[in-house]
Amino acid sequence: MAKFLIEATYTPDGVSGIRSAGGSSRRDAVAKALEGAGGSLESFHFSFGDSDAYVIVEAPDNVTAAAVTLTVNATGAVRCKTVVLLTPEEVDEAAKQSVSYTPPGG
Repeated sequence: MAKFLIEATYTPDGVSGIRSAGGSSRRDAVAKALEGAGGSLESFHFSFGDSDAYVIVEAPDNVTAAAVTLTVNATGAVRCKTVVLLTPEEVDEAAKQSVSYTPPGG
């Protein structure tokens, strides 16, 4: 399964929901959504700064991760940015591939 980092930023309505139901309810809701899509939740952490939460998930593929993120974003209570995570071995494999490329001005 592929891993993804989801950066979540809650809207005022989303923050109100967290205040009333708690942070663990958000973690549990994300885990349930992922399990229903064939994935799993690895970790869920609230944070200070530009993003309110950082979530690491496993999903069968990019399409499934996009489907979950689109569904969450559609609620209007949170805005999610999804980042594909690569293992060191995947980067090793990528580094071995030969790619022909001409840089700008080259």
